[in-house]
Amino acid sequence: MINLDIARRRLYNQHIASTLFEKPVDIVSWLGAVQAQDYTGALWALGLRMRQATVKDIEQAIADKSIVRLWFMRGTLHFVPGADLRWMLQIMAPRMRKLLDHALNYLKLALDEDSLTRSNEVLVRTLQGGRQLTREELAVALEEAGISAQGLQRSFLIQRAQTDGLLCYAAPRGKQATFALLDEWVPSTRLLTRDEALAEFARRYFVSHGPATLQDFVWWSGLTTSEAKTGLEMVKSVLLCERIDEQMYWFAPVSLPAPGDGVSAYLLPNYDEYMVGYTDRSAIFDGAYTEQLDSRARGGILANTIVVNGQIVGTWTRVLRKNSLTIEPHLVLPLQQAESQAVAEAAQRYGAFLDQSVSIS
Repeated sequence: MINLDIARRRLYNQHIASTLFEKPVDIVSWLGAVQAQDYTGALWALGLRMRQATVKDIEQAIADKSIVRLWFMRGTLHFVPGADLRWMLQIMAPRMRKLLDHALNYLKLALDEDSLTRSNEVLVRTLQGGRQLTREELAVALEEAGISAQGLQRSFLIQRAQTDGLLCYAAPRGKQATFALLDEWVPSTRLLTRDEALAEFARRYFVSHGPATLQDFVWWSGLTTSEAKTGLEMVKSVLLCERIDEQMYWFAPVSLPAPGDGVSAYLLPNYDEYMVGYTDRSAIFDGAYTEQLDSRARGGILANTIVVNGQIVGTWTRVLRKNSLTIEPHLVLPLQQAESQAVAEAAQRYGAFLDQSVSIS
């Protein structure tokens, strides 16, 4: 495999280039977890991997609890399958607590274990009975109980409660996020042993994100190298492996469709798995253009990106008005006419997802 082969296989395995999935939960289950720090972008990350989808389809999946958004791994928000949430939390919670402990020390927040325990008790009591409350409403309850919940401290307390398996994000209230008790929002789901969980998590990653290296899996999951190795060792028998540039790449034994003569183009959202799923992105982006890419979009390669034939060629921004959507490309590489047409078609697909007419600036 050369780099273009890696890119093509990743596009296919991630169901960007081709998909039969019709439900958001099928995509999230396939990928294992989907970064959802940028809520709007995360909705599109699922939509672009479905045969046909609108924003309403993804938000309905959140409302019916088949997918759940919460602080999950790498210290950031993810969509995870509701049915798998608890066994996934089993292996992720210890790593998340360590990240939060480091943050607690770094930020010098005046919180000890007693304060955290009291905060959890207040949050649980406040949300009991199926209530869905905003961050600000939870802060009021904490303040009334004598627990300071301003700024970073409020965010920390809510994140810690999620890591402890008490809270999760519920359905949005307008443009505001709300929270619910995890045990009420998603009643008891299956548990796995630690080894079973590590094996299943590794299998999902390499089947959906491969070709990928062990180091990619460590980065993506936030697991220790030892934990990641344990998971990979248990699923090696169902994977293929190929050495490229002294790196071992693992992937599913799936035959790709024969490459066509046409051009493929995609508008990917912030933090899409196609970028954020790997520590080494050289297969999909020429590092010589890093400075140009960074100058065109905050977040650089993790911003909204334009992908043509598997390669990142620039970024894009959107201007959303009441009845129209304008896409503004910011290219680091010139496009041929057929490539420009493919990008325009990708923009139309995004417009259909938002139920908006689209123009390209």
